[in-house]
Amino acid sequence: MSGSVNLSIPSYLPTLFAASTPGNSLLATLYGYAGPTPGTINPIAALQQAKTGETNQVALIAAEPQVKRDITQFTAALAAAKTPAQLLANPAALKVLLTANGLGDQVANTALATQALLSDPSKPNALATQLSDSRWLTMNKTYAFATKGLTLLNTPKAIAAITNGYAEVLWRTGLDQTTPGLSNALDFQARASTITNVDQVLGDPTFRAVITTALGVPQNIAFQDITAQEQAISTRIDLKQFKDPTFVTQFTQRYLIAAQQAASLAAGTGTADLTTLAGQSAGILA
Repeated sequence: MSGSVNLSIPSYLPTLFAASTPGNSLLATLYGYAGPTPGTINPIAALQQAKTGETNQVALIAAEPQVKRDITQFTAALAAAKTPAQLLANPAALKVLLTANGLGDQVANTALATQALLSDPSKPNALATQLSDSRWLTMNKTYAFATKGLTLLNTPKAIAAITNGYAEVLWRTGLDQTTPGLSNALDFQARASTITNVDQVLGDPTFRAVITTALGVPQNIAFQDITAQEQAISTRIDLKQFKDPTFVTQFTQRYLIAAQQAASLAAGTGTADLTTLAGQSAGILA
């Protein structure tokens, strides 16, 4: 049985947070200027600001000297590599490639990355199909190293996608410094309509984080068996609702409020449980 969630973020909730000011812009924070304390700005306003200024902000990140050096190292390594294994053996290239494909948190796991990306998902027991983290299989299929070599990666379109993706991920990650969860929120809004089943949610770190946080599913659910994890989500929400853009927007806002409150409590500055307040006021059915 699937639950149904009716979300409508109360108009007064943003006033419970300090609004961001021109002097405390997201870009100012990214570039080292004084900014607001994490968890103190209006998360819903920050989400809108990020979406509105994304193109210009990502371009600024891409123009940073270190980012340009990273991309130069990647393209040089790609040009020199004869095989995918040679490319993945280059730490600088692997960092850019993984980060651009949403696996920046796995950069240190070089052996796992190499084995997962070089495995052939059409073969029995391929590592990419065995891992619970679905990002590996998605990236594996994108480049098909096992069957296509470097052919799919070594094209102007693919290289441009990696260049832009790398800068975008760095930009999104920086946003979390002032607005906890904002990176996940942007990613979730962009991909939520692709959700079709609960296993997809559990296998994608962004989907899992946003949905469990917004629904108030305890984090220790990860230590229970897979059936219990599936039920914890499927009994609380009908995943078909994520096909509705309006619902996705409201759900994302609820996640940001919950993430903001969690950050405040962790920092010892939290007061009322704003997630519960939002749920009660919006008439959430679980």
